[in-house]
Amino acid sequence: MEIMGIRIPTVVQDNVARRCDGCLQVIEGTPWRINVLDIVSTEVAVPWTETPLLNPGPFQFHADESCVRRWMAGRDFLFCRKGRVREIMRPIPVPGADGQATRWGLCDGIHRDDHELVPA
Repeated sequence: MEIMGIRIPTVVQDNVARRCDGCLQVIEGTPWRINVLDIVSTEVAVPWTETPLLNPGPFQFHADESCVRRWMAGRDFLFCRKGRVREIMRPIPVPGADGQATRWGLCDGIHRDDHELVPA
């Protein structure tokens, strides 16, 4: 292999770091990126000893919407079927029954009526 005009015989091929967060396969070309908006911006950052409620990303995927839905399902997110997978997704807190942990839904937020959350 040759890098910047210098022959390096020990390197067989260059590493590929762009992997899909949904299917974990290599992404050829430019990845499709998703960002999750913050729920509420806080005055101070989350302490390093705690974890934030949601990781805002960016997350990268193949252009296929099924990879994004697979990623959502793996994290137990719900998906609003009135929306579509877009570059910016908005989190929707769904309170758990009888004191269970809050689940999260993701929506593009373009529609004005109530969300219809389904398993991703």
